[in-house]
Amino acid sequence: MDDRGALARVLRQADDEVLDLLAGLPGADLTTLLLEAMRLRAGKLSAPDVLRRYRDDRFATPASVPFGRLRRTEDNALAALPPEFEVLTLAPVAPLGTHSVLATVDQNKVVSTIRGSEVAADPTNAMALEAAHRRGGLSDPRSAEVVRLAALQRVVRAQRFGGRASFAHFALLGLVSAGRDTGNLAFERQHAVEHVRATADAVRACGAGRLELRLTVLDPRFSPVVEAIRDALPGVDVVDDPGRESGRGYYSGFCFKLYCADGDEWFDVADGGFVDWTQKLLTNRKERLIISGVGLDRLATLATEPPNAASAR
Repeated sequence: MDDRGALARVLRQADDEVLDLLAGLPGADLTTLLLEAMRLRAGKLSAPDVLRRYRDDRFATPASVPFGRLRRTEDNALAALPPEFEVLTLAPVAPLGTHSVLATVDQNKVVSTIRGSEVAADPTNAMALEAAHRRGGLSDPRSAEVVRLAALQRVVRAQRFGGRASFAHFALLGLVSAGRDTGNLAFERQHAVEHVRATADAVRACGAGRLELRLTVLDPRFSPVVEAIRDALPGVDVVDDPGRESGRGYYSGFCFKLYCADGDEWFDVADGGFVDWTQKLLTNRKERLIISGVGLDRLATLATEPPNAASAR
């Protein structure tokens, strides 16, 4: 049964006004109610009940990628980052709506908590909040000062993924660059090149073999951005991907995917593009933001065993 079907079934057993009542409660009151409900439910569990849930819950079981291999992959990816990026240690949760309000991701794909927050599903969303906070705190709101942030975070995705190298929770290396429109797509050209090069360097540093960069222009005005990338990455196979469906409505103007070959199969290991999140957060259409992310569990699974990394910065 899908989520809507399950909801309809529950509402048939309850008063039709229950959902509206709960959704309309002030945040503190809803938290109080749900905390008590969870306390009562937990009080009915036995230790064997918890063990059964641990065995069955895909969100709770340990990662399938060996720790040492994943740690080396993480260290190598971090060590390959340009020094301009400040590496943050993000909280494991973000404010409720961080993913659905900013990025138009269905809230059911995120693990929501009962305390008005949600488990991290992508580090770039939380870094967009931090970048907007920093940009909004500048003494000159028209400043073109660029905020570059990076973070390595273990995230949870509630939707089910199929196929090899797909996981319910996994490590992502995220990058964001936030600034202001300076005209002639100058910000876009510079930082698209920077993000694509940084993700490609990180993937190479983790022992990946053949790479293919697929570029998608979502707005014809962004064609110069693609040309700037082609000129700046001569050692990477670059192809146009006008038929890409994923990311439309999420990215704006331009997006990319980086694929790693494993035998005859290609797997996407990095993804990025421009988004309007800081425009929304700061209510300023001049704000610019590009994000990108590298899936490190997938990369550790597919790539050749990476060498010992230098210490992460």
